[in-house]
Amino acid sequence: MDTNNRILSLDVFRGITVMMMTIVNNPGDWGHIYAPLEHAAWNGCTPTDLVFPFFLFIVGVSVSLNAGQIVPVTKIISRTLSLLLLGWFLSFFAKIHVGDCTGVSLLIVRLAATGLVAVIFFTDYARKLYVLFALFILALVLAFGGFDDFANVRLPGVLPRIALVYAVLASLQGRVAARGLVFISLLFLISYWAIMNYVPVPGIGAANLHEGTNLAAYVDNYLLPGHLWSVTKTWDPEGILSTIPAFATGIMGMLAGLYFRSQTRLLAMAGLFCIVLGAVWDLYFPINKALWTSSFVLYTAGWAIVLLCLLYWLVDVQQFKAWTKPFVIFGVNPMLVFFFSGIIPRALNMVEIEGTGLSAFLQDFLFASRISDPYLASLAGALCYLLIWYVILQFFYQSGRVFKV
Repeated sequence: MDTNNRILSLDVFRGITVMMMTIVNNPGDWGHIYAPLEHAAWNGCTPTDLVFPFFLFIVGVSVSLNAGQIVPVTKIISRTLSLLLLGWFLSFFAKIHVGDCTGVSLLIVRLAATGLVAVIFFTDYARKLYVLFALFILALVLAFGGFDDFANVRLPGVLPRIALVYAVLASLQGRVAARGLVFISLLFLISYWAIMNYVPVPGIGAANLHEGTNLAAYVDNYLLPGHLWSVTKTWDPEGILSTIPAFATGIMGMLAGLYFRSQTRLLAMAGLFCIVLGAVWDLYFPINKALWTSSFVLYTAGWAIVLLCLLYWLVDVQQFKAWTKPFVIFGVNPMLVFFFSGIIPRALNMVEIEGTGLSAFLQDFLFASRISDPYLASLAGALCYLLIWYVILQFFYQSGRVFKV
């Protein structure tokens, strides 16, 4: 694959993030997740909590590399719908039924639907936008049309949030200067802080930041009842209100994309300042991924800026490239990994062996039964899954195949 027209350090950064996202979403044994792969219980920030904001930050950097060019509206709509619908399909996958099909027959049906979806979203053709609109309407009808099988399908999620953030960033690209981007991001962060801390929660009382009773949870439950992530279906970590500060994460990526090659050292210092500012704001508006608090945005974006600048200096300036290939292999096909690494566990769990899903059976047979520490066994399973993906992606990399939506 010719990477001369790409920024290698950005591919490396994206690859590191995608690799982390892969093992975080597939940690081996969900009952014994290796500690660094755990999210913070509520307030706080673990290494795992950096993964999603890093990805949104990278989306912003990538958008800004269009050198001031305005992104065509049709491209914005097409890519937004593609990302949104791919995310929704992950939720719809386990709900797909045809007649009385069960077991292997049903698995074949769902895999066939997955193959069709992959062709629709990962290839370009003349009337793609019309197809995406039709599928968008179909998804809404299934979710809100009174169909029991889809009454509780989750609609928010990682890919839907990426879709919305991309739509905003691409709309700003070439239309708003750097100073305007700073103002808009501050507006998002300060407004969200004020809303979450001072607007009373209907039916609850005073504003609060507790799990399930805060204003973001209320908005999620009011607008999307039953279509949320939590066990009680009353709130979602990628919910509606908390997407507002997520826009700021992407915008900070856009700003970094404008300067990381020309003002590397100064930008790195700005990143350190964001980390400190986020840590200070944590005292008054706690760092919290599930709420995507404004302090969380500054803290995580600060780390993203520092890492981007460090990678650019090492890889593109100092030409220290010998170690980068594994990360680049993941970095050039991120959507392929994310989508299918979500489908594979769902498919494996449909195949039962000795009363348990195939995924859990393999984890126990290959690792848990051979490694005494269940947490290390869980980590081994996650790393094995990552290695399998590396082999798959290396084939695509060597053949020069990049899958985009």
